[in-house]
Amino acid sequence: MRRPSGSRLRARLAIVPRAAARLVATAGRRRRPAHPRSILVAHSLLLGDTLMLAALFAGLRARHPDAAITATVAPALLPLFAGRPYGVRAVAYDPRAPAAHRALAAADGYDLALVPGDNRHALLAHAVGARWTVALAADRPQWKNAIVDELIPLPARPTALADLFAALAGGPPSRPYARGDWPAPPCAPFDPPQAPYAVLHVGAGSPLRLWAPERWREVAVALALRGVRPVWSAGPGEADLVRAIDPEARFASYAGTLDLAQLWRLLEAARLLVTLDTGVLHLAKLTVTPTVALFGPGSPVLFGPGEYWRDNPFRAVTVDPFPCRDQRTVFKRELDWVRRCQRSTAQCPAPRCMEAIETAMVVRALAELLS
Repeated sequence: MRRPSGSRLRARLAIVPRAAARLVATAGRRRRPAHPRSILVAHSLLLGDTLMLAALFAGLRARHPDAAITATVAPALLPLFAGRPYGVRAVAYDPRAPAAHRALAAADGYDLALVPGDNRHALLAHAVGARWTVALAADRPQWKNAIVDELIPLPARPTALADLFAALAGGPPSRPYARGDWPAPPCAPFDPPQAPYAVLHVGAGSPLRLWAPERWREVAVALALRGVRPVWSAGPGEADLVRAIDPEARFASYAGTLDLAQLWRLLEAARLLVTLDTGVLHLAKLTVTPTVALFGPGSPVLFGPGEYWRDNPFRAVTVDPFPCRDQRTVFKRELDWVRRCQRSTAQCPAPRCMEAIETAMVVRALAELLS
């Protein structure tokens, strides 16, 4: 078991006594509210997973149109919530900060708290006065489930993660996403490329998700031949990836130069996005940018459009089945239908699943969307 860092341990020690005290004080009196007036969504998810909470927010707003909805958000992601999507109030939350829960304190607590992802965040919900908590079942270890009032069973059929999150809201699914449901955040000026252009996002959180430089070059040339200007994108510290792909700097690069709000605007005006399985893929769902996504270790079922984004122009490029894409967990929960790989570079020295994706497969997918 991985030991928490000193700051994370101090934060837990600040939350656990408050959570325990509230659970003891309300034992035997906890009831699910029929018409919650205040709702908390408690989590510490990364960029992509946070954006996929849009389906949950939509479901909550449809079912509880007058409720005040508050969501914890990693501090770096807070600018994306400037437009109050779905009427959600975002509060910066860092689980490593001992006093992080204080900003969430409400005068009268919260009628309802929903916990997507790791059920340990039910402790946070209890600590800030949630009267009823709902989370997904089958988290590990078992104590995480024991502190939740209501556990939602996991789906028996293939389901996108966004739709899985949305099940926490209860009731029928909301209508599919429409452009503008998540308002574009304000951003600082930057020099956009000349239209029409396509964004090629070449960075990812793991080296096992990266694609060969020569294949990216071939895709860029294929776009240029179609009259669509390719531009490179990558995250902070990933400019070397672009230099390896395009050493002559034939095409403009925005690698590491844009914040999230500027990246939103870059995607919003793009004719197309070609991306790896990373947070930018999910940002493009909100901007409704036609997207070609390359899935090697990841699951196109879990991280694809699902029902909520079913109207978005999207093509998943992958080799399926792939022999070593055989792990079945989502947030430590076992699901029979999941097929993904979360191995490290120490366990997998070469990304064979990415190497199996040929340039022609990607060019074919982008041609379908451009047509």
